[in-house]
Amino acid sequence: MQKINTYISLVCLLALVAVACEDRFLDVAPTGSLGSAELSSKEGIEGALIGAYSMLLGRADPFSGATNWVWGSVRGGDANKGSDEGDAPFLNEVQTFAVQANNEALLWKYRVLYEGIARANATLRLLLVAQQNVSEADKIRIEAEARFLRGHYYFDLKKNFNNTPYVDEQWDEVTPIKNDQDLWPFIEADFQFAFDHLPEIQAAIGRANKWAAGIYLAKTYLYQNKFSAAKTLFDQAITKGVTASGTPYGLLPHYANNFRSTYDNSAESVFAVQAAAGTGSLSNANPAMILNFPMGGQDVPGGCCGFFAPSLDLANSFRTNAAGLPLPDPTYNEAAHALQMDLGLTPTDTFTLDAGNIDPRLDHSVGRRGIPYLDWGLHPGATWVRDPLYSGPYSPKKFSYFKEGIGIESDVSGWTRGYTSVNYTLIRFADVLLMAAEAEIELNNLETARDYINRVRSRAMNSPLAEAEANYVISIYPSFADQSEARSAVRMERKLELSGEGHRFYDLVRWGIAKEVLDAYLRHENQFLIPPFAGASFTAGKNEYLPIPQAEIDLQGVDVLRQNPGY
Repeated sequence: MQKINTYISLVCLLALVAVACEDRFLDVAPTGSLGSAELSSKEGIEGALIGAYSMLLGRADPFSGATNWVWGSVRGGDANKGSDEGDAPFLNEVQTFAVQANNEALLWKYRVLYEGIARANATLRLLLVAQQNVSEADKIRIEAEARFLRGHYYFDLKKNFNNTPYVDEQWDEVTPIKNDQDLWPFIEADFQFAFDHLPEIQAAIGRANKWAAGIYLAKTYLYQNKFSAAKTLFDQAITKGVTASGTPYGLLPHYANNFRSTYDNSAESVFAVQAAAGTGSLSNANPAMILNFPMGGQDVPGGCCGFFAPSLDLANSFRTNAAGLPLPDPTYNEAAHALQMDLGLTPTDTFTLDAGNIDPRLDHSVGRRGIPYLDWGLHPGATWVRDPLYSGPYSPKKFSYFKEGIGIESDVSGWTRGYTSVNYTLIRFADVLLMAAEAEIELNNLETARDYINRVRSRAMNSPLAEAEANYVISIYPSFADQSEARSAVRMERKLELSGEGHRFYDLVRWGIAKEVLDAYLRHENQFLIPPFAGASFTAGKNEYLPIPQAEIDLQGVDVLRQNPGY
């Protein structure tokens, strides 16, 4: 009998519902062997739903979860793979757009998404045999949450692999499912149901609410260029939307607070992957960033492994002009504007920090020599970088933890202190404002779009950074001359505001500019970092999507699973 390899039966699910992944509501006591009666109780069905939420963290590896730091940020030019050439070599082919169908990280990503779908479907099937202690209101809410999660997992499959087999709770487990259907209508239907039936306020932290579903539906429309439909939902969310705890959406006063666990589930958090440290189980912590810390000893955050090094292009893009506005892409990479860096210098070599105008978000996002790295002291340069000539001179800064947070923000029970309690926010309100601005620009409502963009930039202007060595100059846009200028502005703002958060590659693809932008990026990095980008290029019509994993094609058969073009 052929079936999708990651299908999880109800029996198998029993071992999975104890996998917790949150700050509060995904804190599930270990369970033994459960019978069907226990599974169909309210507690059993809620446990199955928690199992579906838990797959947002992936399979306890750094590559398969919802952060998409490999698939969205490394492929998008926000960062290099980092570390050195021999470490995790399967990622070398990802960053050079030479990924093969037998790539192991590719398979992990694909199977995690289908496991999340399987768990959501298992929850929906349990609702059909629910016991009397499951109220009608609970049934509707649980169905809406399960469908929200299923919509998310299919959305992630769609933007990474294009069309893959669509399986819902009605699948008979026997009929082969081909990947010849467009996933968008199914994704829309799940988010629409969730939007129509989820409550605004949830009983526990971490659960999706009505507005998270509505915004995800609007994002789905945006990806299909359905700008009017997207605008309608964004308008509602911006004016009436609240978090699952009932707090009206808004921007945090300081940009950097979005990446510290003490501000998790804030007014800016639309939907987040929940994480907790120090619970006695590393499965509750965020495993996505365990490799993405500076190298070094005990007095270094994480202490390993130098992955996810911010790119030279990304750092340069934070340059601002005399008026405090971004330079045009890719003007910022020209020698006259590029950021002063210490590539090729030892920590004892003299280094003069860049004195030009920069956006303060640079130093909340990129660890660079001579600037404080949170509360760990000044970034020393090469001693915190595994192989500067391979990955560049910069360290990732978002999603790190403070030195004062060791044992609180970071779990000390594993092989690395990189298992953290820092949530990964899949959608935050700044992202919503910028997506809404896009829709308004495409509908030629330039003043509304300018207001949304300037709200994001105004918050960036409120940075608490006050280093005498850096010259932070940033301002709002006074006007947009036309739709083209506005479009360039929102695209640059998404790059700056959301850098390293897994969005960039997907943005470039949906805007239709991936080939142009990424080839220029590869050429630029190749001038300084060899061999990571030697001979690399983006192939239009192929590299917009990843290959279907060969292991899945072998399992299902070529008559069932069709490989993506070019692979």
